[in-house]
Amino acid sequence: MANSILIHNPRAPFSQGSGLKASVLDHLAGKVVGFIDNTKPNFNHLMDDLAVTLLEDYQVRSVIKRGKRVQSIPAPSAVVDELVAECDLVITGSGD
Repeated sequence: MANSILIHNPRAPFSQGSGLKASVLDHLAGKVVGFIDNTKPNFNHLMDDLAVTLLEDYQVRSVIKRGKRVQSIPAPSAVVDELVAECDLVITGSGD
């Protein structure tokens, strides 16, 4: 297996009790992508690089970046509500 590549599916299971609606996107073109910066070191750099790639290579319509005050608490309800209303996809991350 010297020439094999293992690819993992990054989709997490969806919790039906969360009150949020899950769907699978067929493409990213024309979509709005949101990011929640969890304030871990270097996630802001990853988020910025991903935003450029999404805009230039995948033709997303726009990118919305929001953050949390600290890593150990959830994003404020207002941030979550805004991203749910405005975005087709939200990425929250961890850096280091």
